[in-house]
Amino acid sequence: MTSLPEASQTHSSTGIHRRDVLKRVMAIGAVSLVAGIGAPPFVARAAAPYQLPALPWPENGLEPAISAKTIGFHYGKHHRAYVDNLNKLLADAPALADLSLEELIRTTAANPDQIGVFNNAAQAWNHTFYWNSMRPKGGGKPSGALLQKIEADFGGWDAFAAEFAKAAQTQFASGWAWLIADGAKLRVVKTANADTPITQGKVPLLTIDVWEHAYYLDYQNRRPDYIKAWVETLANWNFADEQYAKIKT
Repeated sequence: MTSLPEASQTHSSTGIHRRDVLKRVMAIGAVSLVAGIGAPPFVARAAAPYQLPALPWPENGLEPAISAKTIGFHYGKHHRAYVDNLNKLLADAPALADLSLEELIRTTAANPDQIGVFNNAAQAWNHTFYWNSMRPKGGGKPSGALLQKIEADFGGWDAFAAEFAKAAQTQFASGWAWLIADGAKLRVVKTANADTPITQGKVPLLTIDVWEHAYYLDYQNRRPDYIKAWVETLANWNFADEQYAKIKT
């Protein structure tokens, strides 16, 4: 699996090749970050190689767990800045600008000379995945094969939920907690700053953002309260089910 996801009941997102932008935006077509996975319409910035994707729900769609004000800053300022900064950094690097977002992340991940490109590209990708990892009236459990696999690999649903929450709570400073497929096994991992499991060949199924800007306006320093609300009311298991189904086919 090579790319980023589609929202389960709405749409998802990603950056795309420059030559495809006009064609796909006009068609409001599906764009893939992960092979075979659709993506949503883009904000109209067709001159730039990478585009800011639309949210899969309204800015106030996650209230009361996450406020419209937080989403306005997080998506409208932070995520937009990653995309804009990435396009600026690539202005004089046409070879890099022609890569898909996933290819760009993998190409620059181990190159200290391209750390700025990597950080902005990976954060753009991570945030797109995060938006799709949430939905209004989410939470609960996945279904079918994914639930069975979680229970088998973690020793039960409660054990998984506790491990996921612990990873999110104990990620020092900024970063992410993920449910991933690592070969034949599901695992919970955490990454710092802009790091992302796709650079290690892992397949993300769900993620929670624990950078302070993801929750501070609503929860201040109470990260555990944010995590609890996220797991219980926002986690988009429909989306995770879809990601898992794609690696099983």
